[in-house]
Order: sequence, then structure tokens, then C-alpha cells
Amino acid sequence: MQISLENPDYRYICRGVSVSGVRVNDREISSSFLLGPNVLVENWSLTDIGTPAPEAWEAVLALKPSLFILGTGDIQVFPAPKHMAFFLQRGIGFEVMNNAAAARTFNILAQEGRNVVAGFLISQ
Repeated sequence: MQISLENPDYRYICRGVSVSGVRVNDREISSSFLLGPNVLVENWSLTDIGTPAPEAWEAVLALKPSLFILGTGDIQVFPAPKHMAFFLQRGIGFEVMNNAAAARTFNILAQEGRNVVAGFLISQ
């Protein structure tokens, strides 16, 4: 029997979540960030779901996702409906979860080859 290593089609995977941050591959990231299967955008401008600025959402759009997962920290906190509508009106799926659930969901969708972007809010 021949055993061969099959490398994934993506670069980034979430390996763990803690109160202080999210482990992406072998790095602990401790400030808000955006993550796609092949892109990592550190120091994302969104730090508080209560007051998202338009440029935070524009940074997500620049990555051209078909689905956006928003991890809101230790607990799930929904943004105002107008922010959810911002994505839905553009044909982009929008899901809100706590960071641990967002990391698990991101990993599954990345492994399926889906065009997913996850935004993780890390409180300082």
C-alpha cells in the first residue's frame, strides 16, 4: 500500500481559540483580523460590533467572499440588521457566531473549497 501526503488547497487554518486571540497555523493573533483560505489580513479596523465603520465592511468586500462569517469574541453578538443587509443585498451570505464556532465553521468550509472569509473580533 502506498501512502502519500495530500496537501490542502488552502494556506490558513484555525488551530485554536482563547480569550486572548486565535491561533492561525502556528501563530497566535491577538487583534481583530480577517481570514480567507489563502489570505490573512491582520489589524482589521473592526474592534467593536456596536459601531462598525463602513471601511471595515469594505475590507471584507475586497476579499470577494461568497460567505462571510463574523466571530464576535467569546459570546455571539448580532450587529444591527442594516449591517447584515449590507452583505445580503450583495449576494453574500452572512453568519454571526462566537469565535470558537466561527473558527470551526471556517475550517470546514475552507476544507470544502468554499469561498469563505471569517472576521474575528479580539477584545483588547
